[in-house]
Amino acid sequence: QVQLVESGGGLVQAGASLRLSCAASGRTFKSYCMGWFRRAPGKEREFVAAISWSGGSTTYADSVKGRFTISRDNAKNTVYLQMNSLKPEDTAVYYCAARNTILLFTTPSNYDYWGQGTQVTVSS
Repeated sequence: QVQLVESGGGLVQAGASLRLSCAASGRTFKSYCMGWFRRAPGKEREFVAAISWSGGSTTYADSVKGRFTISRDNAKNTVYLQMNSLKPEDTAVYYCAARNTILLFTTPSNYDYWGQGTQVTVSS
């Protein structure tokens, strides 16, 4: 069992930066693929970024490529999402997710564990 707790959300102006963190419990964190997803009001949950168990592979949604960076620190059982040049359309609740696998996944149904989410609001 893995428990995930996100933090770092907030209200910022367009163009600003935020760094989200997701702290995971459990001794096998380093074997988990980690993903970030988001859900905007009235929309479906969508993929943002994912990172492999080693950190050697990452993938991003086209909408955030070049602005967001996913990383992880396996010694701290934490995955990060650095978000730069934020836009109003990035406003959403951001969730981290985990799955014990060597593969990378971009669809929510492939993840087994989810955090409660953290709100990110970007004003224009």
